[in-house]
Amino acid sequence: MIRAVDLAGRGVLVTRPAGQAEPLCRLIEAAGGRAIRFPTIAIAPTHDPRAKALLGEPWDLMYFVSPNAVEQALALVGTGTWPGVKWVAAVGRGTARALAAAGRAPDLVPNGRYESEALLEMPELSDMRGRRVLIVRGVGGRELFARTLSERGAEVYYAEVYRRVRPEVDPTQVLARWRHEVHLVTVTSDEILLNLVALLGEAGRAPLLETPLVVIAERTAQTARDLGFQTIRVAERADDESILQALIALFGGSLL
Repeated sequence: MIRAVDLAGRGVLVTRPAGQAEPLCRLIEAAGGRAIRFPTIAIAPTHDPRAKALLGEPWDLMYFVSPNAVEQALALVGTGTWPGVKWVAAVGRGTARALAAAGRAPDLVPNGRYESEALLEMPELSDMRGRRVLIVRGVGGRELFARTLSERGAEVYYAEVYRRVRPEVDPTQVLARWRHEVHLVTVTSDEILLNLVALLGEAGRAPLLETPLVVIAERTAQTARDLGFQTIRVAERADDESILQALIALFGGSLL
């Protein structure tokens, strides 16, 4: 149970896309904090006919990199049971929940930290000779998973079902009250972090870098260090509860 005073009224900037921020915002508010919604990324479908065709083929492994990948894939094909797929893999719990809700719980989900590196450590993926793999993702993104599975003998394809865009956001109001109301910042990807820096501009750079930051991956923490952030904490996992725990830990609180 979370004590109502764990965040003691502190303001937390939540930078997720507008349609995906509410579960984390509710947790922050339940823990006595104030969620400040400031989306720095938006999700748009690609409407790519090649992606739609690939989603309909049989695969040994279909890997979804995010809940967005699940949602946009379903918009293209309309079914989430994937009858022609031997293994369905999810990067983490949120993606796994989206797959289960769509009709097929994933066969492979990494334990511990939810990222491609953890999935690659699973014994089922150690020998991929002759396997056909489809990675369902947004346009661009990391190449580690595809490169590693190719090195292990797999034939790897991408279905790029969405694109990430920087929204039109006016930072004037949030910057005007930053030093009094924004005490913590959360970001869940490098792109979200870089968009945040760009959207706040030069006027917001100094206060942003002084504000404690919670991220969900060490690679994002390194990006933050390179940008000049002074206080960074990596959440134990990528789920909302772990992000909340990291926020509380920055101020010496605890989860009971």
